[in-house]
Amino acid sequence: MDRTKINSRTDWVDYAKALGIILVVYGHVARGLFNAGMEIPEHLYRLVDSIIYSFHMPLFFFLSGLFFYQSFSRRGSIGLTLNKVDTIIYPYLIWSILQGTVEYLLSSYTNGNVELTTVFSLWEPRAQFWFLLALFFVFVASIMIFRFLSEKHALLVFGLSCVLYLNRMYLPDIKIISFISNNLVYFSLGIVFTKHHLSETLSSNKALLLTMAIFLLSQYFFHSHLGKFYTDKGYESLLLACISITFFVSLSVAIAKKKNNILQYIGASSMAIYLMHILAGSGIRVILSKFLSVESVSVHIVVGCIAGILLPLLALKVINALKISFAFSAPISQWLGLMFNKVFKPTSRGI
Repeated sequence: MDRTKINSRTDWVDYAKALGIILVVYGHVARGLFNAGMEIPEHLYRLVDSIIYSFHMPLFFFLSGLFFYQSFSRRGSIGLTLNKVDTIIYPYLIWSILQGTVEYLLSSYTNGNVELTTVFSLWEPRAQFWFLLALFFVFVASIMIFRFLSEKHALLVFGLSCVLYLNRMYLPDIKIISFISNNLVYFSLGIVFTKHHLSETLSSNKALLLTMAIFLLSQYFFHSHLGKFYTDKGYESLLLACISITFFVSLSVAIAKKKNNILQYIGASSMAIYLMHILAGSGIRVILSKFLSVESVSVHIVVGCIAGILLPLLALKVINALKISFAFSAPISQWLGLMFNKVFKPTSRGI
């Protein structure tokens, strides 16, 4: 069997991550410029912002769900939970504090007025870091669900998570519950995609054209005909996000057939970019506006997006070259296990 064909079945995930992280960087760069008072046509800005935010974070929850059940089967409930403490909670804590501290020190140059008390209020996620905390709790919820159900019930879980999403306004206003009710539906959609090999049905050129047409029509219908924005949650927003995810899966599968090493590398490094892109993009905006007096919105967007991607990639290269441990993950679970064993280690008693 053709090796390229085999790889393309999983390589498309990296391409989907690359497309998603590029949209994330653009969205935050554009929002930074708008909040800084740059002259951006407001209607166009809000329309593009709403289109992107209608699906780009649901896309990442979906991608995170693709390999959930394989990891769950291999590690078990406790092992997978501890793994996510090491790879999600740890970078959430480290990078939230790091970015918040930098923002506090440079608050006179930036849009926000960050206080240290806010930086260390880690139970209230700031900026882009909400995603990591939400993803962790979605993982925990999924682990609890699939302790009692098997992969063959994935479609049932997706259906129930749709009901949860559509009725979330009746749930207690608690952040953990909100994280789960808003995002479990997309995570479980990823489990369904893997279970039923749905990405393979989206690999043809006809599928790409069809999903693109439906994507464009649904975005037009949602934003123009209904006059809604991404913040208007309901069955329309859920359907729009699922349609958009389906199109981006088909697009990513198509890209994977032709191979693009740069795009694949961006996708494989999406976590590092996600953690560092606001520091990079905000820093470039400050340099361009405060020190170089650049007022062109186009220049800010182009340079800001390039910096938001390339500077984290450069930082990642340096981190790897210097073999800096624990930049993005740490064996917290092992440390806690060792501490637990030392504290509760049984002592030998003489007879």
